[in-house]
Amino acid sequence: MILDPAPIWYGHRHPLALLLLPLSWLYCAVVRLRQIAYRRGWLTCHRLPVPVIVVGNLTVGGTGKTPLVLRLAALLRERGWTPGILTRGYGGGAAQWPQRVQIDSDPALIGDEPLLLARRSGCMVVAGPDRVAAGRLALGVGCDILLTDDGLQHWRLARDLEILLVDGERGFGNGHCLPAGPLREPASRLTRVDLVLYHGGSGHEHAMRLVPGAAVNLAHPDLTRPLADFRGERVQAVAGIGNPGRFFALLREAGLDIEPHPYPDHHRFSASDLARWSDAPVLMTEKDAVKCASFGGDRHWFLPVEAVLDDRFLERFFSQLSGLTHD
Repeated sequence: MILDPAPIWYGHRHPLALLLLPLSWLYCAVVRLRQIAYRRGWLTCHRLPVPVIVVGNLTVGGTGKTPLVLRLAALLRERGWTPGILTRGYGGGAAQWPQRVQIDSDPALIGDEPLLLARRSGCMVVAGPDRVAAGRLALGVGCDILLTDDGLQHWRLARDLEILLVDGERGFGNGHCLPAGPLREPASRLTRVDLVLYHGGSGHEHAMRLVPGAAVNLAHPDLTRPLADFRGERVQAVAGIGNPGRFFALLREAGLDIEPHPYPDHHRFSASDLARWSDAPVLMTEKDAVKCASFGGDRHWFLPVEAVLDDRFLERFFSQLSGLTHD
């Protein structure tokens, strides 16, 4: 049984969090030493000959980085850039990295997020834990700007613009670094990025929200169904993402009566998982759908979402983008 860390990280003074604090202090010390090593040149930071935009977060778990990267890639393409998208390929079992991602790539080899990015963006997507090597591969096929889906803590790749995406509802939890809290690095990092964007919540200067489209059938992708059509019937809601509760809340806000089925982030679905769900319609995230498509049936649907960004954020983004060279 895997312990759910959410009550520890987002609860009020959980006793286990207090017990783990010494490990958090050690973790923070290692993170700071690593940052210092890159800043002083003790570890090599590689700069590529095109602008690099990093989209990342400070907390473990999903904040909506992938929809944001998709939206930014579309904006860049509209303005004449040829963006390449770099992603880690978490959960992929490929023997060699980096990997160019095709729309028919096997998610078991390259991971679920890279496949989703390739299918939705129309851009070159390269997956691999070494962002520098992945970036060089993208440059070799003509990309003139690079977007990284995650990678804020991947210091080997120099960046020209950092965008920090924050969960506007959960924030930074108890404010502690791993393992006592959800932070990958101290919250003070917030002051050293170029742009901060909040997903959800209220009262934030720059905000992002996700707008659902029509549900798409897994067995027949040309078949769509408005989300409102699911009202009045019990729906199985499936989410194997960093914050499944956000997906379930979106469905409830749309007026759906759901039975939630949360799974760990990047869960490898199998036909046996689907067999355990009831005969009611199933709605899942698009990221989960890329792993379920080969054995999905007529009652299985996924819900694509689009990131909507406020005008003030876009104004600042375009302003900073104009200062980047376009070689």
